This record gives sequence, C-alpha cells and structure tokens, in this order.
Amino acid sequence: MSPVFLVIGSVLAAIAALIHVYIFVLESVSWTKESTRRVFGVRSAEDAELMKPLAYNQGFYNLFLALGVVAGLIMVASGAVAQAGYGVTLFALLSMVLAAVVLITSNPKLARSALIQGAAPLLGLAFLVLGIATA
Repeated sequence: MSPVFLVIGSVLAAIAALIHVYIFVLESVSWTKESTRRVFGVRSAEDAELMKPLAYNQGFYNLFLALGVVAGLIMVASGAVAQAGYGVTLFALLSMVLAAVVLITSNPKLARSALIQGAAPLLGLAFLVLGIATA
C-alpha cells in the first residue's frame, strides 16, 4: 500500500466526516434558525417547521455516515483490523458520494451543495483506493 496516498485519503475522509457532522448540526439541531433556513433556501419559519421532521431525519443520516468514516479510520489506525477499517471507510465515503449524486440529480440547482457534500469524500475514496491498489 502506498502510505502517502493512504494518508492523503485518510485526511480527506476525516474532512468529509467533519463536513457531514456540520450538515447534521444544520439539519437536526439548528434547522429552524433563520441563518440555517437561508443556507437551505427555506422561505419561512412555517415552511421550516413543516420540513423539520424530514430535516431532522436527514441530519442523522449525515451524522451516521460521518461516524462510519470515523469508526473505519479508528479501525485502520488500530492496525489489528485495518483491512476491515478500510472497508468501512470506503463504504461510508461511497455512500456520501452517492448521496451527493442523488442531491444533484434531484435538483441541478443544488450543484454547489452537492459539491460541498461530495468532493471531499470522492477525493478521499480515490486516494484510499489508489493507496490500497498500489500495494
């Protein structure tokens, strides 16, 4: 395995996890705040209240994806179950990338959001795969 690619991929994976934790906070913790409504283009407090259960649920999906990456990276760092850790990390990153694809295909106007959500996991995934493949 190429250690440089693995380190770069792991750092990008950690960044992806942090981004998804931030999205969790926006969607599940501060959804009805005016600043969060602006981020998501929600027009009114009433609309935010109507959407709150969906946003709350979606936020936890993002949190769980982040936790998958973190758990995988911890497993990799432990050494004892590194192979399984790579599998968990790759699965969580791929899920993040695919969620970004779903976002942009559901509404092309959300391309910027999809890029924010999907770029770090896509790059992390690519570097980790390259690192594993160049063993």
